Amino acid sequence: MFQVNEVVQLEDKFYRVLLTTNSHAVWIDIEDQKAFPDIIELSQLESLLLQEKATRVADQYGYVINLLPEPDSKEATIRDRNYQIIKPLIDDTKFYVKKIRAKHIADIIEAGEVSRPYLYKLIRRYWQRGQVPNALLPDYKNSGGKGQKRFAKDKKLGRPRQIMEGTGALVDEPTEKLFRIIVDKYIFKKKFSIARAHRKFKGLYDNIFPGVAESEKPTKRQLSHFLNREYTNVERIKAGVPEIIYRKDVRPLQSTATIQALGPGSRYEIDATIADVILVSDYDRNQPVGRPTVYIVIDVFSRLIVGWYIGFENPSYVAAIQALHVALTDKRHFFKDLEIETDSFSWPTPGLPEAILADRGELIGHQIEGLESSYKVRIENTPPYRGDAKGIVEQRFRTLQAEFKKFTPGEVIGPTVKKRGGKNYWLDGKLAISEFTEIIISSIVMRNFVDPMTKYDRAKDMPADLPSIPIHLWNWGLQNRTGRLRTANAESVRIALLPRAKATTSVQGICLFGVYYSAPEIIEIGWMHRSHGSGRPEKVEVAYDPNFADEIYLFHTSGSQDHWVCRITDLSREFRGLAFWEVWRKQKQIKVQGAKDQLQADNLRKHHENRVEDIISSAIKQTPRSTATNSERMKGVSHARTEQLKKEREQRRPKRNERRELAKVVHLTPPEDSDDYPDFEDELFNDGDD
Repeated sequence: MFQVNEVVQLEDKFYRVLLTTNSHAVWIDIEDQKAFPDIIELSQLESLLLQEKATRVADQYGYVINLLPEPDSKEATIRDRNYQIIKPLIDDTKFYVKKIRAKHIADIIEAGEVSRPYLYKLIRRYWQRGQVPNALLPDYKNSGGKGQKRFAKDKKLGRPRQIMEGTGALVDEPTEKLFRIIVDKYIFKKKFSIARAHRKFKGLYDNIFPGVAESEKPTKRQLSHFLNREYTNVERIKAGVPEIIYRKDVRPLQSTATIQALGPGSRYEIDATIADVILVSDYDRNQPVGRPTVYIVIDVFSRLIVGWYIGFENPSYVAAIQALHVALTDKRHFFKDLEIETDSFSWPTPGLPEAILADRGELIGHQIEGLESSYKVRIENTPPYRGDAKGIVEQRFRTLQAEFKKFTPGEVIGPTVKKRGGKNYWLDGKLAISEFTEIIISSIVMRNFVDPMTKYDRAKDMPADLPSIPIHLWNWGLQNRTGRLRTANAESVRIALLPRAKATTSVQGICLFGVYYSAPEIIEIGWMHRSHGSGRPEKVEVAYDPNFADEIYLFHTSGSQDHWVCRITDLSREFRGLAFWEVWRKQKQIKVQGAKDQLQADNLRKHHENRVEDIISSAIKQTPRSTATNSERMKGVSHARTEQLKKEREQRRPKRNERRELAKVVHLTPPEDSDDYPDFEDELFNDGDD
């Protein structure tokens, strides 16, 4: 069966079905300007379909039914008037009969409202375009060649001038070339207004076409028309911002990140921001220390914040792995240290996700590759300057900072510009890092367990009574969606994520960055024995925590994560308790001081070497020519050595001044007549026997 207004293609012609009966159909060629309705047997039409000579096709005038002109507009008035003119003909069910159609046409023409050719045009348009009143709408959309470029020959396009003098400039190909230069250079790249860009254009135009009167130069309106004609709206938007900004902030969003997350643990997003607040020192609250770094690890499906880092490390791999380590560990000690009551909520069991999305510079390297191979965690890196690729965690930064930003002293409100009577927000800070950490963690608890999300894009299978709170979405996802979390030892994951380096071995231990380490296992296998048969390798692979230089982790088996914990030896005891950054800074200071000492030593050594040379030269000059033979000289070595030793001993012997005056003796009791020393012989040797 065929329906009214159905379009059928027969060979290279298109026909519209105007009417159907039990045995035949009435159709009309929709492209023939002189066509009239024709009759075809239904059996014949069905046979053509079976022979694949005729096919049903889409209606090329289907857009007509969607047209909606403004009430009382010119085109709506024309449509209604023409419809009333042809209404007696089209309402007759026998319109396809030539005699009946001719009688209606004669009556309409006799009324004198339209001519015969125009009447034929109206009824053909009505039948060919779908037999609806909108089929009679004028094709104003085809008028004027909108968007089509027109070429001027002898005079300028557009209406003649009525106010400004002159006839106006002809916008030809050379002028359009200048327009394009101005648009690309000043409007798109330098963001000039049309008026300012037009003034630049007139300067360029004078250089190319000197002597042209001001009234005969291309106008600002011609420049604006060229811009709107040659550049689409999308092209103007793209050209108005850098490519990076367009892709990040301007391009249309066609989906949502949650679509790719099947359940809790499907994907974690990690990112860092510099908090908009100035903190003060824990030791001196009058001393500002700057803005802290905040890392957030968030589950994409539930928006649950599972890990964080709050401190003064710059956004880097080192801070990122600390945030990941928090995401994999029990967090009760955080709440206990901050005295946060945990009776009202229970933090979900941590685990490894299926994928982690991060900036390219933060999670890239061989240790991350080890995380992929050992724990089957897929690492996804965003393109450079594409923060929009991690829109969920980026949005969470804004909501977390909104908890405290507006009423916190030391809020960063823009560039530090000193104005007369103005304040420097660097000096307004009052919070220490411990207090700021407590605020952030408390805000995380509120976002995870209390605050509902107003713009969460819910899946079709989520029940209406499921609260849009991260913890409820997390628990619902674990019960009703595919669970993607995997258990793993947090310390093993932390070591697997630590940076690695090649260390050298010697009898003094394992040397990394000039610091020596040892372990009982190393001593037991003989690596530190001072023997050629110790069997120690020249280099070994170790992992180190940049925040703690007291120990490193030596991977003793190739291709395995098995390791020995090596601790710093007494040889490097000066570096105990330091971070590796402090070790490197101290080593640099030692090198700088050593370089200064070497410069001073080189200067003094120069004088020393000159003195030695002078002494040797003087000794050579003072040595007379020997008259003895070599044998005689060799025989005299023993005697000369004895004499020289005697002289040396005489020089070492202390010299006494025999003529020195004795000190004056002051008696405490009256002196006796005798000047002899007292004799204590009896007292010393008398043993008491008579």
